[in-house]
Amino acid sequence: MKKIAIVGAGFSGAVIAHELGRTGNYDIDVFDTRAHVAGNCHTERDAETEVMLHVYGPHIFHTSNEKVWKYVQGFDEFMPFTNRVKAVTKGRVFSLPVNLLTINQFFGKTFNPREAEAFLASIGDKSIESPQTFEEQALRFVGKELYEAFFKGYTIKQWGMHPSELPASILKRLPVRFNYDDNYYASKYQGMPRHGYTHIVEKMLDTPNVKVHLQTSFDRSMGEDYAHVFYSGPIDAWFGHCEGRLGYRTLDFAAERHHGDYQGNPVINYGDEDVPWTRISEHKHFSPWETHEKTVIFKEYSRYCEETDTPYYPIRMAKEKSQLKNYIGLAQDEKNVSFVGRLGTYRYLDMHVTIAEALEVAEKFLACEAIGDRLPAFVVDPLG
Repeated sequence: MKKIAIVGAGFSGAVIAHELGRTGNYDIDVFDTRAHVAGNCHTERDAETEVMLHVYGPHIFHTSNEKVWKYVQGFDEFMPFTNRVKAVTKGRVFSLPVNLLTINQFFGKTFNPREAEAFLASIGDKSIESPQTFEEQALRFVGKELYEAFFKGYTIKQWGMHPSELPASILKRLPVRFNYDDNYYASKYQGMPRHGYTHIVEKMLDTPNVKVHLQTSFDRSMGEDYAHVFYSGPIDAWFGHCEGRLGYRTLDFAAERHHGDYQGNPVINYGDEDVPWTRISEHKHFSPWETHEKTVIFKEYSRYCEETDTPYYPIRMAKEKSQLKNYIGLAQDEKNVSFVGRLGTYRYLDMHVTIAEALEVAEKFLACEAIGDRLPAFVVDPLG
């Protein structure tokens, strides 16, 4: 059997390992430097409270891709869960994303949808005809008051940059709704795995001919021992950071344990710039079918990712995109190596997108094998 190496035991690596392993045609080694599988989606029971913790921050599964939804349900039961985020700003609590209730509460009105839409249009800055920055986009479409309450301070804390330095495209992903729908996601399917994400990944990797090596680094030279390498680690690390380190934001979490219910909601954002954390997550609310006397909260802080930190969000500003383009050129010259996942393609990916792309990679690899062709370095264009 051909030997396959998969670097990274998160969803990208686990899906590819499972799909290739179940063919019975490959001997697969999965490597991960951490002491656990599932990457940043890792979940585990808190020893003191028995609450299921999202160790690297909240992960809510949502998708409109029916194929992916059916696929993940093959590894665990998904329980009903709707992500309803709240925001604290200027001493008051509001509903997110900005919706009809938010608008009426904030301005002390009783607008209907048509009236609310007309009102926001009237307070938007019409002098900004073609918004180029995050700030201009917000001022143009929601006006100064909503921008400063819900977007400005949070963005500065999250990205370490003023919204005037960020592209308008970031805000285009934040919807404003003119109804009372406070479901944070517009996806068709949404839920939480009953036994956590690590349970799912462990089941994916519990496949014949798949061997997992935790707390084990994979050196580029080791690829010579394998017919193909699927690499989901940082693309710049594969090349020894020869074009410089790609920029990421990382997160720090300050955990607290309390009796009872701390905030009454899974996630509450804090929009004021003088509050140092971006949000507080209360993890027992991610498993509403469970009952716990005690609770665990994470206060979340964002900062620039240093060399030894865990990378979360790719910055992808002009400097980083220029570096990425150079790394893509190097990657395309590699033989029998494919770069996958959030770190391998330097993109922010939701779980369902990661899984869908990993399934596509596995499918295309098997199709290439069948005709004696070679899988390219990228199945999805990282700059697309």
